[in-house]
Amino acid sequence: MPSKTAILVVDIQNSLATDSGTKIPHAARVCEAGTSILQVARQIRDTRVREHSLPPGFITVFVQHQESPEEGLLVFGTDPWGLVFKPRQGLENGEDFVVAKSVRNAFSNPVLEQILREHGVEELVIFGIQSECCVEATCHGAIDAGFAITLLSGAHSTYPEPEARPEEIEAQVEARVRARGATVVRWEDAVEVWEKKGQVLGPYQ
Repeated sequence: MPSKTAILVVDIQNSLATDSGTKIPHAARVCEAGTSILQVARQIRDTRVREHSLPPGFITVFVQHQESPEEGLLVFGTDPWGLVFKPRQGLENGEDFVVAKSVRNAFSNPVLEQILREHGVEELVIFGIQSECCVEATCHGAIDAGFAITLLSGAHSTYPEPEARPEEIEAQVEARVRARGATVVRWEDAVEVWEKKGQVLGPYQ
């Protein structure tokens, strides 16, 4: 049975989220949100599959940026490149995936869209790092590819800029993707909907 929804976890990697010298200012908030989002989603998945013999209803894709040593710290195989949240192993239905990329838009790697199409995905729930870079570019890439998207407010962030705090950049990104038809909701509200319905889906449904 198709998995109508996919959770996209964008670039929550050690250099950006856990290293005290390089992480974004609100890394703890994003990681705490990610922990709760994935915990609830995985609990729902296990209940559906193991207790009710239902399909999971969603897949999870972990997007992982990589670059050359000349470009930055996210070098393949190094600790800074490593994922904070890792795919679960041994799932009966194989619903967790890792997709690599080397530019901002995760849809630059055709493997991502191939996975989504093969699993019947129609809508994406997106969160991660950095708001105005890879998160926003991936949102636009998803919209261009014809997917409905929900961006989880409070579960994405970035570095400050000279004239803008991270929170201001987050809001700007949310306004831009909303203007293209995306749904933007607080991650807590999304999770509450999932728990009530016993299914991971776009909160607007």
